[in-house]
Amino acid sequence: MSKSKELLLTAFALFALFFGAGNLLLPPLLGFKAADNWPIVVAGFAITAVIIPIIGIYAHAKLQGTMFDFGKKVSPLFSSVFCIVVYAISIAIPAPRTAAATHEIAVYPLLETPSWLTSMIYFALVLVFVLNRSKIMSIIGKYLTPLIVIMLLAVIGIGMFASEAIVHEATDLSPLTTGVLEGYQTFDAIGAAVVGAVIIISLNLRGHTDYHFKKELIWKAGLIAGLGLLIMYAGLIASGAYYGNDILGAEGMSSTMQRATLLRGIIQGTLGTQANTLLSLLLALACFTTAVGIIAGAADYFKGVFNNSNRVYKLTAIIGCVLGVVIGQLDFHSIIVVAIPVLAFIYPLTIVLILLNALPDRWASARVFKAVAIVTFLFSMPDVISGIWGADLLGTSLSWLPLSEFSLGWVLPALLTFVLANFLFKPETN
Repeated sequence: MSKSKELLLTAFALFALFFGAGNLLLPPLLGFKAADNWPIVVAGFAITAVIIPIIGIYAHAKLQGTMFDFGKKVSPLFSSVFCIVVYAISIAIPAPRTAAATHEIAVYPLLETPSWLTSMIYFALVLVFVLNRSKIMSIIGKYLTPLIVIMLLAVIGIGMFASEAIVHEATDLSPLTTGVLEGYQTFDAIGAAVVGAVIIISLNLRGHTDYHFKKELIWKAGLIAGLGLLIMYAGLIASGAYYGNDILGAEGMSSTMQRATLLRGIIQGTLGTQANTLLSLLLALACFTTAVGIIAGAADYFKGVFNNSNRVYKLTAIIGCVLGVVIGQLDFHSIIVVAIPVLAFIYPLTIVLILLNALPDRWASARVFKAVAIVTFLFSMPDVISGIWGADLLGTSLSWLPLSEFSLGWVLPALLTFVLANFLFKPETN
């Protein structure tokens, strides 16, 4: 295969592995709340749902190992625990969420089947793909991604130019920070750590062994995938801003309506009721490719831990799919609610590990890794506690921290620790 074809195949596969349930369902409601501030929301959303994930892909291109390599400078024990937690969260939340979204918006409106039946068929197909490990990137990149992209562009393009757009009054007074925090819900930073490893292993299985070739290929593919994600997010957010008001008013729905219902209303309002089948296929494909990436990534990791055991790979894939069926019985909104405190725990650590691994080694020694990771963990715990037991438990004890009101109180301490640690600790030499 030529270099350009390999690049496009990898970029398409990355896009599809990133673009799942949250990526499709979250942006329209963001746009609806932001109204004429929707470009600011796009900027905030892009920080956590595009820029940081693509930096994560660059970090993978640089390391060319597994997710274990992301945290090993802190300590091998920390990295092992981090990997297990991330893969457990990925299997328990975003993977079942793809099934829940597929059922709610794609299957039930057409067939009115029970959610357990949808989940069983859905994860049976996921298992078939995951067990055919060597073909995952080729099938997703060549066939599934083009379908997703064509349908997304049709929805956004036709919708944006089909009729006169009227922006309603904004209901979100902090569009930038809202966009940043909602970007958490896509799981794309965690996704970068997971699917980046999937891409590395896929390239190895395709016979690519040259470090520099793979680094250039993965980094360029990441940029292409990131640009595609940004275009889709901006289009979906703009659609929510321009068309959400008419649809919500016509259907008598409150602003707290489920995201799936809003997306369906926007597409029906712009493309007509005949778009139901298109929407169902689009969502099912987007969710499916992400679920495949998550389950395959977890199976790859535990296979590597247990001496490249194919039996462990198959067992992990089966367990992941069974859990997906069970947890997938929750509705999409409930899974998002459960995810909030979990994300407050793992997301800050994931972000700092991605950024540190992307930096030159002279700025990211093992001591710097340790210091920044510890401080990030400590200062993100108040958000975890507030998410589980409510903000009243801590009162105003940490309200003096900049950005704490936006659940980002860990950012400045982590940044200051990074600067101070680099000042105090000399670069380590081999």
